[in-house]
Amino acid sequence: MIVFCGNQCAYCRSSIVSGQRWVREKIYDPTLNGRDPSYRRYHAEPFAGQVGSCWEKHQMEQEIARSTAYAA
Repeated sequence: MIVFCGNQCAYCRSSIVSGQRWVREKIYDPTLNGRDPSYRRYHAEPFAGQVGSCWEKHQMEQEIARSTAYAA
């Protein structure tokens, strides 16, 4: 299991500093048997010179993984 610091982006692993916009993703882990969900945080806005935010990149990777799984 990967553990993330509460103020760290789960995609790029850099800190999310005060004032930056971020997104929180709720994760349910069935192996924890009814325990509270965990959360991952992502930068909501792209860094200078980037096309998409960490959250958008994460979402795109999820969509690619889903469509690849259905095609197989």
